[in-house]
Amino acid sequence: MQLPTPSSPLLFPDSVLTAAAHSDPYPYYAALLSYRPIYREARIGMWVALGATAVRTVLESPLCRVRPATEPVPQAIADSSAGAVFGSLVRMNDGAKHAAMRPAVTGLVSAFDPSALTAIARRVAAAAVGEHGCSGAGIDRFARAYPVQVIAQMIGLPPETAPKAATLIGDFVRCLSPLSGPTQIEASKTAATRLLRLMEDCAAQNTHGGLPMLVDRLVSLGVTQRQAALANLFGLMSQTYDAAAGLIGNTLLALAGDPALRRGGAGDEALLRRIVQEVARHDPPVHNTRRYVAEDGIIAGQAMKQGDAILVVLAAANRDPAVNPYPHRFDPDRAEPHCFTFGHGRHACPGERMATTLAVIGLQALLDRGVPFEQFAAAPRYAASVNSRIPIFGAPVFGAPS
Repeated sequence: MQLPTPSSPLLFPDSVLTAAAHSDPYPYYAALLSYRPIYREARIGMWVALGATAVRTVLESPLCRVRPATEPVPQAIADSSAGAVFGSLVRMNDGAKHAAMRPAVTGLVSAFDPSALTAIARRVAAAAVGEHGCSGAGIDRFARAYPVQVIAQMIGLPPETAPKAATLIGDFVRCLSPLSGPTQIEASKTAATRLLRLMEDCAAQNTHGGLPMLVDRLVSLGVTQRQAALANLFGLMSQTYDAAAGLIGNTLLALAGDPALRRGGAGDEALLRRIVQEVARHDPPVHNTRRYVAEDGIIAGQAMKQGDAILVVLAAANRDPAVNPYPHRFDPDRAEPHCFTFGHGRHACPGERMATTLAVIGLQALLDRGVPFEQFAAAPRYAASVNSRIPIFGAPVFGAPS
């Protein structure tokens, strides 16, 4: 495929698989989108869907699955606690069993009390920003630890256990990255075993609230196995880890580049929420996801074969001018924005509201503390990743790429 030559000296990413960590992948996405909204990329051996209509069609297609039929659980973790967790997650699996559990998990998340979430988030954010501060590396640690600690408490883990859970989740998520090596994979397996054991001990307690109550509720709603209930509560923490860190970090960069917006957002929670929502569209923490064709058929106008893989570029669809006029303009007051960052269709993330609230409260805590925005004068670096866009403000402190 021959890409248009950019008129500026801006360098394009080497590949759509390296775009998320590039300094500015959006002109590249725009060039690909203008070429074709969905096409076969021979160099990576995948279909690539970029246009809003193509992305929506792929995510809705009954022919598409979230995992290849030949490898429902990544082979590297198949015979481990990490694999057991992965194999139970309703967002990472298809089939009748997981489809039956999906409404229970989605319903549970939707029923989380917003006032409880806000209260816990404010308390944890204040403590975390006090612990980590607002230096570059401190922001990195804050953005990773704080959101997971909040979700840990929301699913009923005791406050004193939440920091340990966040650390273990940080190790576990490495098994989800194709960039991780054997050392990171083994650490991920160990972390999954330790965190599941911690959750099992908590769920076994004879109490009338907390984690035991949520497990019982999931079982009553259709998650017939308690281990599957625990795995999906575990999954709420793991799904928060990179996404929330990227949303906080990318919003800080947006505020750093616009002092007037920064001053307005610091004193106006409603505006700050709109800013976070526009960041989720304009510079999202998750750039792509994948789908796998279960049988031969036509998808988004293309003849595809069983086993074909599709890279679904959510970040490109967010900037498709067909659904978002003037898509490259950052506009918190954008009318009826279309955002694919949290997915679409049966596997859409149910935690969009929670992620936005966590980002807003975390940013408020950082702004109240006094973020020295001059530290962002240099171009940001991003964590090595094939799908997440997470700025790194200090020295790398989290080991393997995500």
